Amino acid sequence: MTKILSLFNSEYDLAKALQKQDPKAQTRLYEKYSSKMLAVCMRYVGDRMEAEDVMIEGFMRIFDKIGQFNFQGSFEGWIRRIMVNEALMYVRSRKVMEVDLEYATEEIDESSFSTDVEAEDLMKIINALPTGYRTVFNLYAIEGYSHAEIAEMLGISEGTSKSQLSRARVMLQTELQKLAPNPRKGYYEA
Repeated sequence: MTKILSLFNSEYDLAKALQKQDPKAQTRLYEKYSSKMLAVCMRYVGDRMEAEDVMIEGFMRIFDKIGQFNFQGSFEGWIRRIMVNEALMYVRSRKVMEVDLEYATEEIDESSFSTDVEAEDLMKIINALPTGYRTVFNLYAIEGYSHAEIAEMLGISEGTSKSQLSRARVMLQTELQKLAPNPRKGYYEA
């Protein structure tokens, strides 16, 4: 029995075929990255159906801009940047970004965090954050952007970016503490 070889053996082959507008390459790209990119969009948009729309728009932009990929760096990273930008454009178009110039005054007690939180529970908590907090948190903590980069991307000040991150962390801590085991009662608080 012969083994069926992949049509595109590497990201390079896939990107080259995409630049030639090969429909099979477009299908392969979507099959390979759609679940990862939907997760990226969900982190910013929150609503699954809206995130799917953003993801589809992102793939359309990828197909349109594939000629700009210069084969330096990660192809997946390039795709992710396009998805993040598409999600940010969606968030900005909805004008739901909270802009709060005051810094959070509450301090975070990191020793109170439990490591027994399921990833799914954590994502639900992050998705429940106000849009501005969630967006800055995702850009800073997950995507690794600096406050200066976030400020430029979102059209806010660095101080606002820092404030939004601080407030997001406080809200996350509060919600995580609700999930933490209560040693006095011997069970988890709900």
